[in-house]
Amino acid sequence: MSASYKFTENWFAYAEQVWPTVLNELMSERDSFDLLEIGSYEGRSTTWLIENMMRDGDRLFCVDTWRGGAEHVGVNMADVEDRFDSNIDIAIQRKGLKVSAVVKDKIESSKALARYIADGKKFSFIYVDGSHAAKDVLSDAVMSWHLLNEGGVMVFDDYLWGDLNAPLSRPKLAIDFFLHINAPEINLRHIGYQIILRKTKAA
Repeated sequence: MSASYKFTENWFAYAEQVWPTVLNELMSERDSFDLLEIGSYEGRSTTWLIENMMRDGDRLFCVDTWRGGAEHVGVNMADVEDRFDSNIDIAIQRKGLKVSAVVKDKIESSKALARYIADGKKFSFIYVDGSHAAKDVLSDAVMSWHLLNEGGVMVFDDYLWGDLNAPLSRPKLAIDFFLHINAPEINLRHIGYQIILRKTKAA
C-alpha cells in the first residue's frame, strides 16, 4: 500500500473545482514545459500539479521560505515544511517522475524570481500564492509576468481574501493594478476567489 499524503489545511478546494476546466485548453496544446509555484506550504496544490499537469520532461519549481506570514502565528512551520517534503516525495513516486522533476527553492520569492529572470527561464504555468501583502503580491506578479511564456497561464490565489478595511494587507489591490496595466496582453479566463488568465501577444 502506498503512503498517504498528510495535510492539515484544505485551502485548495476552490482550485480543485475550477482548474480542471480552465486548464484543459493549456494541457491540450502543450508539449513539455516548466511550472512555477510561489507559495507551497504543505504541498496540497503542489501534489495536484504533479498528479494532474506534469509529464516526463516537465519541471515544477516551488518557491517558499517556509517561515510563514502574519496569518501563520502559532503554526510550527518546520512541521509544515516536513509535510511538504514528504507529500512531494509521495507524489513523485505515484507519478513515476524523476526526483529532479520538482525543484524546491527555499528563498524569498523576489530573490528566486530575479534569478530566474537573469537566467532567462520561462514558464508555461505560474501559480502566485505567496505573501498576502499587496506590495509583495505586486512584486511577484510583475516579476512573474516576465517569466511567463506567451500563451501561458497565470493564477492568482486569494483575490477576495482578507479584511476589506486593510487593503494593503490583502492581494486584491495589487492584482487589480496588475490586471489594469497589463490589460492588452491579458485574456481573463476566470474571476472569483482566484483570478486565472492567459498571456496574449501585446496589441
